[in-house]
Amino acid sequence: MPANFRRHSRALAQPRKIAVAGVAVLGAAAVAFSAAPSQAEPTSSVAAAPVQLGSQPIQGVKASVTDQLAGESVKIQAIAAKKQAAVKQQARAAALHKAKAAHEAKQAASRSAKRPQMQTVAVHTSYGNNLDGWIRQALAVMKQHNIPGSYNGLHRNIMRESSGNPNAINNWDINARNGIPSKGLLQVIGPTFNAYHVPGTSKNIYDPVANITAAANYAAHRYGSIDHVNSAY
Repeated sequence: MPANFRRHSRALAQPRKIAVAGVAVLGAAAVAFSAAPSQAEPTSSVAAAPVQLGSQPIQGVKASVTDQLAGESVKIQAIAAKKQAAVKQQARAAALHKAKAAHEAKQAASRSAKRPQMQTVAVHTSYGNNLDGWIRQALAVMKQHNIPGSYNGLHRNIMRESSGNPNAINNWDINARNGIPSKGLLQVIGPTFNAYHVPGTSKNIYDPVANITAAANYAAHRYGSIDHVNSAY
């Protein structure tokens, strides 16, 4: 090939390369211009949307301090409400119990008022006005006051002391010399009669029942029972 032809071909090739490079530069500039935001429009940052599961956003793992305090407050309020409800329930139960007790008491009083009152009739046993009657009556009084003694024990001591005479008096023993003679069926001195007098009986030392019961009471305290007395006491 002639040398002038090769030089002409290289001269033509260089403008083509320049043209191609220029087109590439212009294309890159166009792409950059289209990608760059317009100066007339304000720039804005786009926040990333929270990740969602289904239609509900996933909440953060750690709650803020305010959220934690709010949760504790709700718990405290719930506990207080439960305590208040328990107190009210106990008060209602107590009121119901009291009302029930009052109602039952009222019904019991009503039944008692409607029930016919029974007349208490005292049964009086008739005792003879003699030694046998006096001993039996004295035994009945002694039983009421838990004073021990038997018919035979009383009768034996009475016969030894006074031969059954309720007005008997000893004016010769040591008690008589001291000014306190023994008197009555069981020959009791005044101080002993007064100390061991049995309530409900006569205050007269010569009264047969009063004399027997006072002497039996004294013998019970000193000897355990009038039945244990077989001589002067």
